[in-house]
Amino acid sequence: MHTAPNIFSYRQYWAKRFGAAPYLPMSRDEMDMLGWDSCDVILVTGDAYVDHPSFGMALIGRLLEAQGFRVGIIAQPDWRSAEAFKVLGKPNLFWGVTAGNMDSMVNRYTADRKIRSDDAYSPDARAGKRPDRSVVVYAQRCREACKDVPLVVGGIEASLRRIGHYDYWSDKVRHSILPDSKADLLVFGNGERQVVEIAHRLAGGENIKQFTDIRGTAFMSRAIPAGWLEIDSTSIDEPGKLIEHTDPYAMATAESCEKSEAVKTKSAGNVDEKVIEFSAKRLKQHDRSRSIIRLPDYEQVKQDPFLYAHAARVLHLETNPGNARALVQRHGKRDVWLNPPPIPLTSKEFDRVFELPYRRQPHPSYLGAKVPAYEMIRFSVSIMRGCFGGCTFCSITEHEGRIIQNRSEKSILKEVETIRDTVPGFTGIISDLGGPTANMYRLACKSEQIESACRRLSCVFPDICVNLNTDHQPLINLYRKARALPGIKKVFVASGLRYDLALRSPEYVKELVTHHVGGYLKIAPEHTEGAVLNKMMKPGIGSYERFKEMFEQYSREAGKEQYLIPYFIAAHPGATDEDMLNLALWLKRNDFRLDQVQTFLPSPMALATAMYHSNQNPLRKIHRNGETLYTAKGANQRRLQKAFIRFHDAENWPLLRDALKKMGRADLIGNGKRHLVPNWQPEGTGGQAKFKNSRQQPQNREAKNPRQARPTGRSIKRTSRKR
Repeated sequence: MHTAPNIFSYRQYWAKRFGAAPYLPMSRDEMDMLGWDSCDVILVTGDAYVDHPSFGMALIGRLLEAQGFRVGIIAQPDWRSAEAFKVLGKPNLFWGVTAGNMDSMVNRYTADRKIRSDDAYSPDARAGKRPDRSVVVYAQRCREACKDVPLVVGGIEASLRRIGHYDYWSDKVRHSILPDSKADLLVFGNGERQVVEIAHRLAGGENIKQFTDIRGTAFMSRAIPAGWLEIDSTSIDEPGKLIEHTDPYAMATAESCEKSEAVKTKSAGNVDEKVIEFSAKRLKQHDRSRSIIRLPDYEQVKQDPFLYAHAARVLHLETNPGNARALVQRHGKRDVWLNPPPIPLTSKEFDRVFELPYRRQPHPSYLGAKVPAYEMIRFSVSIMRGCFGGCTFCSITEHEGRIIQNRSEKSILKEVETIRDTVPGFTGIISDLGGPTANMYRLACKSEQIESACRRLSCVFPDICVNLNTDHQPLINLYRKARALPGIKKVFVASGLRYDLALRSPEYVKELVTHHVGGYLKIAPEHTEGAVLNKMMKPGIGSYERFKEMFEQYSREAGKEQYLIPYFIAAHPGATDEDMLNLALWLKRNDFRLDQVQTFLPSPMALATAMYHSNQNPLRKIHRNGETLYTAKGANQRRLQKAFIRFHDAENWPLLRDALKKMGRADLIGNGKRHLVPNWQPEGTGGQAKFKNSRQQPQNREAKNPRQARPTGRSIKRTSRKR
């Protein structure tokens, strides 16, 4: 694995003499109180400013402050003019722009493209505090306010839109956000290393146009410099007729990880075998750090869904910091140049980032208004970041990476004590001790050499890799020590659980169920049908069944009545109406009634989004005679798939009756236990009353997306509803 300097090893900037601010200033009055005449860096964000490490701009701001820089924050400015962007004056070094903790389009619109009525990242959940495509709009206003100041964009919106990407809300392939925002640099992934280096180099007098060598950044380029080997992506992952080229993505066994890119296949058709061998030798001998892969041009991926799916596949296969090569994609007369991803933080660095002097509260200017996203994590502790699950619909891997970054046990326990001693309203209950996935803490590849060479999209699909360490003992020890701290009454685990991993450690499941479940445990089987689960890169439903048995056994032994809350997705690419019917029948057999349903939302850059747009499967090589996926796209198709999961809702019965008749399954309509929907309709339901004089169709409540997009609603078993 490549190494990087410790982010706290830089010589501090001269402004360190001012010390740490109570809150990073949001006004000139606050700057005057701190004795500042100017800010070195001004961060613009679409979220309310909450001084807590779970909020990206607070984390980056405090990190830069620890480097000695004076950092101001402009949170949720009025974007209709540049005046709100002048409130802190001109930044000495650079603007930092982000949409916030969520993509602004995901934040504002449901999967049905309807405007949400609230915003969890705004004071009192007020909607309308940020523009659509916030990064582009904020960047334009920053240029208007101070056009000669370097501009850096980052955060999840910039990260997920770093190349030409399908945009669900406009239903078209859009440019990389870099040329649209006219930023000097784009920071993707976790941004600590990049932002610290950018700040120190600018403070040292360098021109930002020279910053072409920072991992985890993208910039605009007019030409490939001398000394670089340019590789056409279609020569390594053929998107046309399937010809067996040298495959640098081969990952058949652990042994293959340690081998170079050698020719493993013979020529096909009339392809010259010597040419293939020469190309493989050239790639093998060339320095990978000086190799760059050219993706299809923006105009090509815009016009050709096959090339779009191909580009998405290549990008995802070049995300391991240990072996990823730079990528370029032509936009007009210039290239968007993506450097390899950043090197993950060490535990020592990660600890220090989370131990910076956060106030762990919203800025006082909000006058006590509640920020729902803060209320949710107010008494929770992040113990790790990243996810090696690789679920195709999820944004975590694309942004945080597959390599788990862990905090030390000591640092985590220290934060629990800090919450206990300093956060107002604490009652002794830690609401969550987790991360993107609850039980990936300290799980990693057994070999650094194999990890640095691996190109698998998931460590747990189609099965758990033999090279993955699945020892849950460090996490068990952490749970025990956390709940043993004085003043701590209860420690819950509310993060999503990877149950196929948990099955490897019955002791962990027993510990979790006995001490850290508050009656309900959320879990995400997502579907029951193997063909759909394969497109999601999720384990089969049998794993869920085995975990359910274990969960119920340990609940009984603990003398507790506890329930699993399973989440399912409707309208995921590859899911047919027959698949959704089978899921509905499974739910009925298991006596589940889902209160909220997650309809698939095609977030930028996700592999499932490439499936949705192209009807191709980028988990395999893309070729024009390959598999074509069925995807529910129209409003009626998507509503029907959601209706199958909510088969118990009388509003959906007329729609389901019609669908079942067309599918030749009228045998499921009736009033018996074996039937899915009854043949009678309650008065005032199914559009008979409320929607009598309107074309509007009844809509189920839509849970917000994520991991960016985990659903927030519960799926309650009927037996628990009787309690």
